[in-house]
Amino acid sequence: MFGEVAEDYDDVRPGYPAEILDLIVGYAGRAPRTVAESGAGTGKGTALLRTLDAPLTCVEPDPAMAAVLSRRFGGDPLVSVTVGRFEDWTPPAGGVDLLASAQAWHWVDHTRRTRLAADALAAGGVLAVFGHDFGFADEDLRSAMNAVYQEHAPEIADQPGRPVNNRHPGAFRPEELRGSPWFTDVELQQVVTVVPYPTARYLTLLTTFSPHRMLPEPQRVRLHGALADLVDAHGGVVEQKLTTDLWLARRTG
Repeated sequence: MFGEVAEDYDDVRPGYPAEILDLIVGYAGRAPRTVAESGAGTGKGTALLRTLDAPLTCVEPDPAMAAVLSRRFGGDPLVSVTVGRFEDWTPPAGGVDLLASAQAWHWVDHTRRTRLAADALAAGGVLAVFGHDFGFADEDLRSAMNAVYQEHAPEIADQPGRPVNNRHPGAFRPEELRGSPWFTDVELQQVVTVVPYPTARYLTLLTTFSPHRMLPEPQRVRLHGALADLVDAHGGVVEQKLTTDLWLARRTG
């Protein structure tokens, strides 16, 4: 997955705003006493969940990502790291109060994950699936970006101005929970933030997205060179508009 770029991923991928945690706790009605995280990666979501001051089990399948995660939270008595797939993880007896997944739920087998989530949660426990949709604050730059992608890599120019897309064969669909007998009170919340990326840092960000990593190197070099020229001509900073979707659902009794 992202083990080859684990350090860059940890450095340039944006974290999550505190509002996400406020929304989770408000939905739950109280702070969770036990938390598990599926696909913890290098700890972007973990850093937010850790502020709950509750025992937190992080499940991460990629050893290189888990190594960064363990180093980041090494010595923290409330954080434990399990290297392995969420599908193979055994939840504690009675389940946890909160199961969260930040930008990683699509990696869990979509035919099993709803049942796996239900099995991991205590009755009344909360599932929180959240992640960023990457856009642009500057519409002119958005249009110019799209033209560069259409010229150099039309196969990943998914939507106008979006250099990467978050869609995945296992992308989350709310129907999974709304049609499930194990969950109720399904709702969506959104938080919008803007994060500035200078040219070089923006290009590093792009190398952490699968569509860019899968391009042949010569094509990627041409694309990134053209993008660098474009961003420099627009002041040398990309204002990345992040819309963070937060899906919440409650485990039935």
